Amino acid sequence: MGASSSSEQSVPIEQREAESLAASTGALSTLQKCFSNLADPQSGAIPTDALQQCFRLSYENPVTGAFEIPDSFPAVLDQLGSCVVDLFFVSEKGGVSWIELVRGYNRCCARKPLSMCVTSLLRVFTVTLKKAGLNCNLEFETGDNDCKISGWLMPMDVAMLLWMCWGMSWCCRSREFSKEKGSLCLPDVKHIVLSAVESCGEGDSGLNVWECEVSGLEVQLPVGKFVSWVMKTVSSLPGCFTEFVYAVLKHSASEEARLECSTSSAADSSSTGACSSDLLSPGIAWAISLTLMGPLSEEISRACFPTDANAINNDLLYRSHLHGRGLNRFWSNVQGYQGPLLVLISATSEDGSANKRNWIIGALTHQGFENRDLFYGSSGSLYALSPVFHMYPPTGKERNYVYSHLHPTGKVYEAKPKPVGIGFGGSIGNERIYVDEDFSKVTIRHHATDKTYQSGSLFPDQGFLPVEALITEVEIWGLGGRGAKEVQDSYKNREQLFTEQRRKVDLKTFANWEDSPEKMLMDMISNPNVIRREDR
Repeated sequence: MGASSSSEQSVPIEQREAESLAASTGALSTLQKCFSNLADPQSGAIPTDALQQCFRLSYENPVTGAFEIPDSFPAVLDQLGSCVVDLFFVSEKGGVSWIELVRGYNRCCARKPLSMCVTSLLRVFTVTLKKAGLNCNLEFETGDNDCKISGWLMPMDVAMLLWMCWGMSWCCRSREFSKEKGSLCLPDVKHIVLSAVESCGEGDSGLNVWECEVSGLEVQLPVGKFVSWVMKTVSSLPGCFTEFVYAVLKHSASEEARLECSTSSAADSSSTGACSSDLLSPGIAWAISLTLMGPLSEEISRACFPTDANAINNDLLYRSHLHGRGLNRFWSNVQGYQGPLLVLISATSEDGSANKRNWIIGALTHQGFENRDLFYGSSGSLYALSPVFHMYPPTGKERNYVYSHLHPTGKVYEAKPKPVGIGFGGSIGNERIYVDEDFSKVTIRHHATDKTYQSGSLFPDQGFLPVEALITEVEIWGLGGRGAKEVQDSYKNREQLFTEQRRKVDLKTFANWEDSPEKMLMDMISNPNVIRREDR
């Protein structure tokens, strides 16, 4: 087998280089096991159709509550496996050899610039659409990952690309690869599609994002602008394909895989609705995860692809309609949590025609809240979540990330009292986002007042003047993992113990009337001039 021949001196230099590149990603042993399980003993290669079956996504009746799914979309998922093999794994007469398996993995998963990763994803999507019998307006000059692309995408093409990536991500997070067709509940990606339309659309299209339907939009999105939008807004989207390829090969390397690789890569997806949040829907959670990398992305992804509803609910620290409104209620639930936090705010404002507009914004902090009268924090991001998705990372010019201030304890006179509430960006008194202490109103200011986060509107048609909106819901999600939650629970238990100790009264002290403070007070009132000697 090619995998075992790498130790021999006669190994070609091309094979050693390919194996070295695969080893740098930590996948060489996985590829060796995969080849051993899938290869035909007679030909010494993996049958092409067997490898295509491994990469095939087959779902039964994908559904979504957002807008109508094209009837041809299930065919797109069915053709994905054959397209991946045809594009990246070169087949010879006997099938895919060891060296071509390693090279194919490197083409998909090796470290390369983000622009090349986006190109690879678009190539897969384009070929898949054409194999499914759909029109695609993208053209590639060569078959390389660094080739030039021309053409455009339609908004519905963007939606199907996002759904294809969602299906691949769900495959990676399934506990096991089912042999039967599974159901697939697709998220609402309208806010992400509208973000691409706003960023890539040419000219003033007069798009009304409050009332438009994605399926009816006839806007051409130039592929050059679309690639730039992906790299700026949803930079982790190409990683869905990379993770999918590795997950399939890793499953194929398992002992139970062999040649009967799964014909479906989905378990029962009905649990995608397990998260009971009003604001952190799977679509919003997935959009935020596409802007992050590492542990933070994995934590927020638990709300996208929940396998344990109780584990997801444990990450919810505060919800205004559940725990009560107000800064004190909020503080009692988030105090002691030392980890990244996601703040979601749903509000209602009125436009110039007195029409009510509902929108959702968010803020990501990389540390817990503190009761301070100054801004603090190490990093963070602001999000426009609905109806249009945008991310505003730090600019690096200022560090006014978070402001959270409670009423000072005791009767302390302050000549210039600091605002009591929660804020993000801007300066004290001119925060870019400010929530009052009753959690009844949120004030949004123009990005010109803020040098901490990048510029942009937090909701459509924001304007230059401050906007005061009525809050409908506030949620706080902890993204620090199990360790941060355990530290907070320990902190709460310690505070509760101290509170109980302060409430306890030593009854023995007041059992004797002669020693009671009441008798001392009465004696002083009856004869205040009497000379009293302190007992020592």
